[in-house]
Amino acid sequence: MGTRNPQGPVIAVIALGGVLGACARYGAALIWPTSLLGFPWTTLIVNVVGCAVIGVFMVVISEVWAAHRLVRPFFGTGVLGGFTTFSTYAVDIQRLVEGDRARTGLAYLGLTLCAALAAVWSAVWATRRVLAWRQS
Repeated sequence: MGTRNPQGPVIAVIALGGVLGACARYGAALIWPTSLLGFPWTTLIVNVVGCAVIGVFMVVISEVWAAHRLVRPFFGTGVLGGFTTFSTYAVDIQRLVEGDRARTGLAYLGLTLCAALAAVWSAVWATRRVLAWRQS
């Protein structure tokens, strides 16, 4: 008999979370579709929202709550990893460039990067402020 893989539960919760996150992203794309050469607002919003949630989540699980060992891989890696979509972001840029909209593609590239980083930073900052206010 083989030995049980100690990483099995981690892999399982990442996969389950990834399915949930990807389904949520797909739902957003169905609700707010983008035309082939249109500006990919849905992907931008999904990525920025996902980054903001990552910021809140990381503060909560590292500074407030001693979460079960599978929470971070399930929600952080699985759900939020499946929800955010930097591969679609790359394809969106390629489509815009190939559709003679290189300036728009470049603007989208920079806007997504700046907005995603700002979302994480702002969410971490705001979460820490709210937690400090609640503790005072």
